[in-house]
Amino acid sequence: MKIGIIGAMSVETDALKEQVKDAVSETVSGIEFVSGKLYGKDVVVAQCGIGKVFAAICAQTMIIRFGVDKIINTGVAGTLSDKLGILDIAVATEVVQHDMDTSPLGDPVGLISGINIVKIPASPSLSDEIAAAAESIGAKCVKGVIASGDQFINNKKRKNFIKSSFDAIACEMEGAAIGHVCYVNGVDFAIIRAISDNASGEADIEYPEMVRKAAAQSTAIIKKLLEGKS
Repeated sequence: MKIGIIGAMSVETDALKEQVKDAVSETVSGIEFVSGKLYGKDVVVAQCGIGKVFAAICAQTMIIRFGVDKIINTGVAGTLSDKLGILDIAVATEVVQHDMDTSPLGDPVGLISGINIVKIPASPSLSDEIAAAAESIGAKCVKGVIASGDQFINNKKRKNFIKSSFDAIACEMEGAAIGHVCYVNGVDFAIIRAISDNASGEADIEYPEMVRKAAAQSTAIIKKLLEGKS
């Protein structure tokens, strides 16, 4: 089994790349893919870049060129839930694209034309394993819908819209695009997000430090997950 691990920013992937054994690097479509052994497992690790298009390019390349069997998207997110505070962990049960909107045509907000669903289900077994890994290192973990869009959410109006429209617990910019690619290719996926901010624009001065700490939290959970897989 080969596992693809995708993060949007270098802070989300550098620590993992540095620990890959027998590493082989290949650049495709401007994205560096690092293949090798990570904690004894066959992996491909890549920093895709920010946003849904980069995320989709990366996921599709992992599937077609590198033959991954599962994809894990790791990184940070803003919280939409009172149950998730800074550095807590959100694990997706489903993903949605909150900026997908053909509702003027009579469709539900978030409907993805072609596959005609709003919420794309993540792998229950892989998500459960990630949640267990998070809890085993003492991290608070909440499972639920994670919403993605090509927007950095930093105001309460948009935050409340996403929360109320999709019953989402966290928002970010890549997970649902990766889920979309995996869904149409029949590949299991999971999304893990450490909470870096409250998605309302408050306490922005602390954001860079919180991103660093949140990314380290996600990396620690990936390590625990891989070490425990047979």
